[in-house]
Amino acid sequence: MSKNKSTQFYMRIFHRYLGFFLAGIMAVYAFSGVILIYRDTDFLKTEKVVEKKLKPNLETEVLGKTLRFKNFKVEKTENDLVYFKNGTYNTLTGDVKYTAKELPFVIKKFTDLHKATSSSPLYFLNIFFGVSLLFFVISSFIMFKPKNKIFKEGIYIGISGIILTIILLFI
Repeated sequence: MSKNKSTQFYMRIFHRYLGFFLAGIMAVYAFSGVILIYRDTDFLKTEKVVEKKLKPNLETEVLGKTLRFKNFKVEKTENDLVYFKNGTYNTLTGDVKYTAKELPFVIKKFTDLHKATSSSPLYFLNIFFGVSLLFFVISSFIMFKPKNKIFKEGIYIGISGIILTIILLFI
């Protein structure tokens, strides 16, 4: 047996052990990704009463931005109270009280994986994970010789995966 191992040999070893390592990361990403599909529903969310003290006499637009509510709209105003969906704002005192729906702490942390920005400590994990997945894409083709039937089938299947993804993006 030859002492010179082929590129395919080393690629398979690296692919295998990196795959084992990333299996845990992929499980968390898969779990949190499925939960994120339901982010527009109340699935797994619990209600939480929030009370804040803001500046008095805020304009409606400023109030919505301060609270970071999308599509903020005042429903009615009575005396010093401004009513909006699930809450109130006292224009004299600046007191705000509203009900928010949130995921449980641990599940919220899992879903934050998908929302990490460059200022987050998860940034490095996401970069590592993305580069590792790109390595998987490339190494899965390097593990087979180009004249091999499996390599050719892999190219066709890979292209069909790209096409399906592009079609689903534009539907």
